[in-house]
Amino acid sequence: MKSKIVALSKNEEFKNLLGQRKLSNKYVTIFFGRLINKDKTKLNISFVTKKKIGNAVKRNKIKRRLRNITNEAVKNISINYKYSFLVIAKPSMLNNEYKNIKETLFRDLEKIK
Repeated sequence: MKSKIVALSKNEEFKNLLGQRKLSNKYVTIFFGRLINKDKTKLNISFVTKKKIGNAVKRNKIKRRLRNITNEAVKNISINYKYSFLVIAKPSMLNNEYKNIKETLFRDLEKIK
């Protein structure tokens, strides 16, 4: 099943997700939950990197990595499309290998059912 990945757009959606369930590891914190009026055929996911992590180049590198991992996850594992996700990156993402980050995120996304 080919699906489109859509970013969260409204401030209310972010606030709503921050008040729901969360899962954390050494690379990211994932907030997830159900949103009202969400399209069940599309994956709602947004990536956030704080300014404390580094300059714009470093923050964009982290977001590119997360988007790439999410695209692979959609193809390879079963993700629950009922949920919307907010992924907040931690500074440890910059200094670690892509493979380690990918394995950890795949494991966490599979836990969310």
